[in-house]
Amino acid sequence: MFNEKPFTTWEDAVIWLRNQPDKRQLVLDAFYDDPLIDAAERYFAGAEWKAVSKLLQHRTGKALDVGAGRGIASYALARSGFTVTALEPDPSAVVGTAAIRGLAAEARLPIEVVEEFSEHLPFAEGTFDVVFARAVLHHMRDLDSACREVFRVLRPGGILIAAREHVISKEADLREFLDQHPLHHLYGGERAFLLDQYVGALRTAGFATIEVLAPLKSPINLFPYTIETLRAAVVERLTDKIPIKPVWGAALASTSIFASLLSMAERFDHRPGRLYSFVCHKGPA
Repeated sequence: MFNEKPFTTWEDAVIWLRNQPDKRQLVLDAFYDDPLIDAAERYFAGAEWKAVSKLLQHRTGKALDVGAGRGIASYALARSGFTVTALEPDPSAVVGTAAIRGLAAEARLPIEVVEEFSEHLPFAEGTFDVVFARAVLHHMRDLDSACREVFRVLRPGGILIAAREHVISKEADLREFLDQHPLHHLYGGERAFLLDQYVGALRTAGFATIEVLAPLKSPINLFPYTIETLRAAVVERLTDKIPIKPVWGAALASTSIFASLLSMAERFDHRPGRLYSFVCHKGPA
């Protein structure tokens, strides 16, 4: 566990985290490492973004990265050919808008940076073809307003991808989730909602179709695991219990068999804060 430390800014929390030698992997998994351009390129090349890219196939135009943080998703969107606006309220040079501007300049990518909160988007109706929100909605104090704003700034036929949102099964699970979260006690700000609350807010906002990507079915939610590394971890754990590794390796060698097992496991997955993603389409005018 981390030592309890009060921080007044997320930048201070991240700097402290970077200086903990035993948390190096957590820093890498959160893309908090420097050089920032290397972290952004690692995200762009990873399984999570490849899965997002499939959802964005054949789409072009203007993209809004809501709650852009350090700009790794803005970088990936720009590398994918979109004209990007990164919306982030934190001016930090480590985890905020100054970091994004530096990244955009170094990578020579067309990323406009806007310092603002997500609940009140400073854009005209129908401005963007794509809105991408990575681990953003679960931070909202007013989830309904945030979803309405995203819907408003999307063009007819546009798409929202809300990726990696924390879900709880009942309100009582929120405390357990926050207590076990590896970063929440550094600065705060984490939240989680019921699945029905996310879907309800998105539906009320006006989205025509809402596809729910469950925790164990999409590479977006699996990160930092991939299907392959998760399978290896499961084999290792099963081997610890019943030490016959060749048997477990052979039994789970097929990707389709392992995917089927994950699908069955979904029914029993009630982990507080497990990750879901949402793919939402705005209907035509």
